[in-house]
Amino acid sequence: MSTRLAVRTGLALFALAAATGAAFAMWVESGPRMLLTLAETGLSWCF
Repeated sequence: MSTRLAVRTGLALFALAAATGAAFAMWVESGPRMLLTLAETGLSWCF
């Protein structure tokens, strides 16, 4: 039973790491454009 728990935990951690990596990659790609858009509309102070 503990092996099954370890495998599930490992898969959950892998999925979380993959989602975090994908979010970071999207931010790196379009982050400056998002910041400039917020600055143009005066909303950059919110972040």
